[in-house]
Amino acid sequence: MPDSNLSRLSSIRIKIRRLTKSPSEAQLASATIDDYVNTFILYDMPADVSLNSLKTVLRFYTQPNKAAYSTNTTDPNDPLYNFKNVYRLASNTVHLSGSLSYWTDSRADFYNQYPRTVVEASEGTGNDVLTNFTGTLGSIPVLENTIIFASTDLNDNPIKVYDDGAGNLAGDGTGTINYVTGVYDVTFNTAPKNGQDVYSQSYAYTPARPTTMLFYDNTFELRPIPDKSYSVEVEVFVRPTELLVDGDLPELSQWWEYIAYGAARKVLMDRADFETAAILKEEMENKRDEVLYKTVIETTVKEGYGL
Repeated sequence: MPDSNLSRLSSIRIKIRRLTKSPSEAQLASATIDDYVNTFILYDMPADVSLNSLKTVLRFYTQPNKAAYSTNTTDPNDPLYNFKNVYRLASNTVHLSGSLSYWTDSRADFYNQYPRTVVEASEGTGNDVLTNFTGTLGSIPVLENTIIFASTDLNDNPIKVYDDGAGNLAGDGTGTINYVTGVYDVTFNTAPKNGQDVYSQSYAYTPARPTTMLFYDNTFELRPIPDKSYSVEVEVFVRPTELLVDGDLPELSQWWEYIAYGAARKVLMDRADFETAAILKEEMENKRDEVLYKTVIETTVKEGYGL
C-alpha cells in the first residue's frame, strides 16, 4: 500500500525540483510548481488515462414537457453545473427511468429518428391596421425554440416574431407563447397587409417516457419529450481534484510519481529543455502504465474475477 506521506503535494514538489534541477525557491517558486501540477492533473491527466476509480454515475431528472437539459455555470445546485470542467462522458450508455436506452452524439442520427416536423396554421388575416393577434395554437404542446408567427407588411416586406425558449416572442414585434396550452399573444411592430395571412409554424409533439438521448454541444436532449419526471443516469469520469496545500493527496496515492513526472516535463518544455523532457517522457509513461495496471488489478479483484 503506498505511503501517503510520500504522496502529498509537498513530496510531489520535492520530486519535481529534483527532476528539473531546481532545488531553490528562487529557481522555481512553489506556487509555480503548484500551477504546473494542477494544470497536469486537470487537463493532461484526464486526456491521458481513464481510471475506473474516477468513474461515477451522474444523475439528473427530467421535467414535464422539457426536451433539452443544458450544462451550465450559473446554478451550483444543478447536477449539470460546470459539467464540461468537472466531468467527461465515460461510455455511450444511458439509463432513462432505470431502463438501458439509446444514446447518440449524432444530430443527424437523432433527428432522423425523431424528425422535427413543422405544423403550419393560419392565425388570422391582416387589415392594414391590426397589429395584435391572440389565440390558441391548434396542435399542442409545442417545443420551445420552434415557434414563428409571420406575415407581410403594407410594403410587402416579410415580418416575423419567434420564441426565445422561455415563452417570450421577439423579432419584428413582441409577445408571449405558452408551450403547453398553445395560448399566444403577438403584437407586430407594423400591421400585416390587408388580406395577408398571418400564420404560425411550430413543432407539436406527444409527450411520453423518453427512450433516446442526444448529447451535443454540452446539452442532453430527449425523445420522446418527457410527460413527467424521470431519472437520467449517465456514466462519467470525474476530473481529478486539484492539490492546493502541502498535505493534499491525489485521489489515489499511487498517482503521485506520475503527476510529478508529468508536471516536471511541462516545466522543462517551457524552459525549452526538450532533451531532458524527452528523457522524462519514457519514465512518465512507465509511471502511467503502473497506475493503469494497478487500476486493472484492483478492478479485477473487486469484481471477483481473480487473476
